[in-house]
Amino acid sequence: MFELINFAIIVLAIVIPLARFMPKFLRNRGVEGAHRYRVGAQGHRGRQRKAQRGRGQALFTGRGDSKFKAEVDEEMKRDEVRIKAALEEESARIVAAAEQEIGMAAVQARRGLRHFAADLAVDQAARQLVLTPETDRALIAEFVGDVTKGGQN
Repeated sequence: MFELINFAIIVLAIVIPLARFMPKFLRNRGVEGAHRYRVGAQGHRGRQRKAQRGRGQALFTGRGDSKFKAEVDEEMKRDEVRIKAALEEESARIVAAAEQEIGMAAVQARRGLRHFAADLAVDQAARQLVLTPETDRALIAEFVGDVTKGGQN
């Protein structure tokens, strides 16, 4: 019962005022943001149009042809340098990844070789160790003898 009362208090105190305030706030913010965006876009478009007209007039009159070619050549050289740098970076990354993978494979191969050698040693020892009832009695007698000698010291 108290939880329901507390919930109702929270709804009345927080949610209802927010529901009244938020639509106005968001509407005003949206209008202001749209206005700012539109003004900025119009200014940017105007600058682009002026630059394009200047280039077009220069090409049309023939005076800007060599300048335009020089700009295009320079841009192509910058693109070529950028692409070569990206290719070198990517190849360095691939080489580093390959080296790391080779190192991991070598470590795993060494670990596998150690396990194989240990298994061979255990198998060889098991073949050489033959425990018959006579050797079992002899080992027990020797152990009992060592224990009794140790107790007398």
